[in-house]
Amino acid sequence: MNRFDYVRAGTVAEAVQAFGSGARFIAGGTNLIDLMKYEVEKPGRLIDITRLPLDRIEAHGDGLRIGALVTNAKVAYDDQVAARYPLLRNAILAGASAQLRNAASTGGNLLQRTRCYYFYDVATPCNKRAPGSGCPAIGGMNRIHAIFGTSEHCIATHPSDMCIALAALEATVQVSGPQGDRSIPFSEFHRLPGDSPETDTNLAPGEIIVSVDLPESRFPQHYTYLKLRDRLSYAFALVSVAAALELDGDTVKTARLALGGVAHKPWRNREAEALLEGRPATRESFQAAADLIVAEAKPQSENGFKIDLARRAIVRGLEQAAAGTPQSLSDKRIQ
Repeated sequence: MNRFDYVRAGTVAEAVQAFGSGARFIAGGTNLIDLMKYEVEKPGRLIDITRLPLDRIEAHGDGLRIGALVTNAKVAYDDQVAARYPLLRNAILAGASAQLRNAASTGGNLLQRTRCYYFYDVATPCNKRAPGSGCPAIGGMNRIHAIFGTSEHCIATHPSDMCIALAALEATVQVSGPQGDRSIPFSEFHRLPGDSPETDTNLAPGEIIVSVDLPESRFPQHYTYLKLRDRLSYAFALVSVAAALELDGDTVKTARLALGGVAHKPWRNREAEALLEGRPATRESFQAAADLIVAEAKPQSENGFKIDLARRAIVRGLEQAAAGTPQSLSDKRIQ
């Protein structure tokens, strides 16, 4: 680990003012400290934001405002989140371990970086870690990599479970920075790799996440977070599905669907959601939506299995949501 300066901020304005080239904000540190140990990240300054007043969950209009420093555990076990946004609760509890969820913050979860093998191995090239050096995952070991939205420069996936639910719930990210405050729709917060995969988000330099706002709750009855992984505990998703439905009898009134483990960002397909709306909540409708989504998949040499895995997971997730029987948090087996 390299030498670095350490600054503790007392206000958001102090944190923003302390930011400069090579600086990083740190809260729970569950990802950043790992990256520093591997020498993937070498910040010249750490700005400790743990004392900022951003640790509350409170009503905001018809929805909820979750402060950037609220831990993942506190969000998951908050009574209002459990009652109004159970999809978010279930997604959080599907990820990491209890110890990590006690330390990890909401803002940090949005900023965690890919688990691509090559990104973590500083002895190999990686366009995300060292722009212009190449992407050995293309044609290399790419079983866990993306099938949507890739570029010739990067095929890494986004690792968060929480973010997949936030994408389906259409949250908004509130940030503050040198140019003031602004709101970023969740769909615009993370980026596809394009020709600059080293940049994960659309945050401007020096901007800090202040909160995540959830809109009015519309899916407390018909939802699921279905996560498929190599083992039943403590593993990142090969494919995950956040499904939320608003039903009018047996007809889909509103559909929200986001996928994890398949792209550089939480993956949504608005055409597939629109296809479902107004149609009966049947397996046939769900299969049509799944087929539409996977039609644009572009597999790599070792991850073609993800296409059929995603198709089946989408159908299963939508069936669970429609039936009001979300994936069990204790029995994680998929029958």
